[in-house]
Amino acid sequence: MANAHKDFNTAPLDPALEQEVRTIVNDLSLTEKIKMLSGHGFFENFFGEENRQFGQRAYPAGSGNERHGIPSLHFCDGPRGARHKRNTTCFPVTMARGATWDRNIERRVGEAIAIEARALGASISGAVCINLLRHPAWGRAQETYGEDPVHLGEMGAALTEGLQTHNIIATAKHFAVNSIENSRFKVDVRVSDRALHEVYLPHFKRVLMSGCASVMSAYNKINGDYCAHSVPLLRKILKGQWGFKGFVHSDWVKGCYGEDALTAGLDVEMPEGIFYGSNLEGAVGRGEVDEAHIDEAVTRILRTQFTFARTDDPRTYSDEDLACNAHIQLSRAVAEKSFVLLKNDDLLPLNPNDTQTIAVIGKLADEVNLGDRGSSSVNPPYAVTLLNGLTSAAGPNTTIVFDDGSDPKRMTKCAEAADVVIAIVGYTWENEGEFIPGNEALEGLDPDKQLPSRGGDRDSLTLLSSDEAMIAKLSDTNDRLLVGVMSGSAVIMESWRDKPAAIMMTWYPGMEGGNAFASVIFGEINPEGRLPFSIPADADHLPFFDAEADEIKYGLYHGYTLLEKSGHRAAFPFGYGLSYTDFTYSDIRQTKGDSLPTFEIDVTNTGDRPGTETVQLYIGFGESLIDRPVKLLRGFEKVTLRPGETRTVAFSVSPQDLAYYDATAQSWQVEPVGYTAHIGANSEDAVTRTVRFELNQAAYS
Repeated sequence: MANAHKDFNTAPLDPALEQEVRTIVNDLSLTEKIKMLSGHGFFENFFGEENRQFGQRAYPAGSGNERHGIPSLHFCDGPRGARHKRNTTCFPVTMARGATWDRNIERRVGEAIAIEARALGASISGAVCINLLRHPAWGRAQETYGEDPVHLGEMGAALTEGLQTHNIIATAKHFAVNSIENSRFKVDVRVSDRALHEVYLPHFKRVLMSGCASVMSAYNKINGDYCAHSVPLLRKILKGQWGFKGFVHSDWVKGCYGEDALTAGLDVEMPEGIFYGSNLEGAVGRGEVDEAHIDEAVTRILRTQFTFARTDDPRTYSDEDLACNAHIQLSRAVAEKSFVLLKNDDLLPLNPNDTQTIAVIGKLADEVNLGDRGSSSVNPPYAVTLLNGLTSAAGPNTTIVFDDGSDPKRMTKCAEAADVVIAIVGYTWENEGEFIPGNEALEGLDPDKQLPSRGGDRDSLTLLSSDEAMIAKLSDTNDRLLVGVMSGSAVIMESWRDKPAAIMMTWYPGMEGGNAFASVIFGEINPEGRLPFSIPADADHLPFFDAEADEIKYGLYHGYTLLEKSGHRAAFPFGYGLSYTDFTYSDIRQTKGDSLPTFEIDVTNTGDRPGTETVQLYIGFGESLIDRPVKLLRGFEKVTLRPGETRTVAFSVSPQDLAYYDATAQSWQVEPVGYTAHIGANSEDAVTRTVRFELNQAAYS
């Protein structure tokens, strides 16, 4: 289906619509206008019938005027599904979907979430979380797509296009430099203009240029100001330089700290008007806030709301859409594409029809482990554990036995008697996730009722000591060992990765994760997931991270760019993943494009199974006269090949792919130097195939 809103932020404004909105705004009283700048009724429901359980409904989220027949907007959260007390489809977490590198299936996920959100009465979705993974300890890493801005932007744009196809207003969050959980309400992120524009904002711009019509500001500070109060971020960059035509709303409860946020560019305070209610009206009366800013905010809200509400829906929406079979099967397909095979010493795939005993070890194999339990939590009608999936898929001659690993002697005996051992290790919502620190998020609202803290940034980048001990014991017992890692981001594996025969990232794989896992293990599905981040060999190779920081500096380098700049080799590089077949790359070349450099490479499936490869283009800056990364991802394409089949994959390079941000000139600049194009299966492999090229200044002028 077509996304009717793809040019929302790039097309000229509709003069008739603008006049209509202007007439309404001029007719509204100040009180009426201010009422439209926040949600209403959240706290009454939250502390009342919802018993302090978030995500029970679609919440009023601004707009609404009875006199003019304008309904309120309604917000539904959900990076991994439409959040509601009713049963909805639970997809794999966003990081797992990032590992698919598949724009098409992510667009379909966006459509499915939108269909269910519409059936629940929502008009805004908070599904598009595109904060950059700066450090793998970040608790909410699982809610985003990975560490690279280009990859983030492409996947986020795909989700946005899917959502907005069904006239749901997509919200890109959390704007911006939001990648620490425990101190998210206070931390001041200090970042240079260059790092901000080159590293932490490009993916937001890409998503907005795909038509995303709403933005959620982040809790944290940026260069001294809370993001919701940052004039440079909201007024200058978002609404000025980028020409954003939609509206900005705050993160919930502690996302706004005063009426001056409106002047800075925050249009809606969520979930209620703590500062935007009578306080804002008083500030206007005292001359502290210009009413023109209120008019602008209402204009942005109505422009967006009317545009989406008046676009023909591609279909109708009903309760039958909630967790329907089509969406459940899509969840399974996404999970099948997401698993990343990191190591395979002739163990996988297993044949389900062999006469064999498979020992499944570890409590996580038999637990529903869907991800964190913060705002992204979803309520599916059921979930298939990894153990259940394997048991259901095993043939009549395959015996599946299970041990939770709590008794080492019993576990060892189980493993000794097995032909294959599958150990499931990793984390749960208790180890990583959205940090909800007791009553802090609701400070001052109900001090006598305490809420327990949960989630937060990871304490360690390695597995739990009990998991590592289990792997060591099992690898000594049975050399046919697969370790499946459930996690939302990178896990350092240096102490044990040489021991098992196979390692696979299984993420938090959604409601059909167990069935998907079995499909890959038994060879029905060829794994095609690729890491959306680097896995370092040592935590010291990562940027500085302090979960309790009051202030922290973000620079130009993290992930693979920091590893390459500092000369450290990754344990598993960005973009890495194995298949049950083999691919070879040959004849990288530059071809004549229409004024833009175009590069091609031939990719061949040299194995005996059909398979899908993710071909990645990087641009190198080795001749630059300024400090720049060694290379940066600038494109990727998935290609599915039959055994023996060869296909040519082509990439075009734009001026923006070569540019750096000149903070002095406050503009993007392209150096008149030589560049290199690298194409390969991951960031490390691509180095082996290089074409040098120079900028054709005349073509770009």
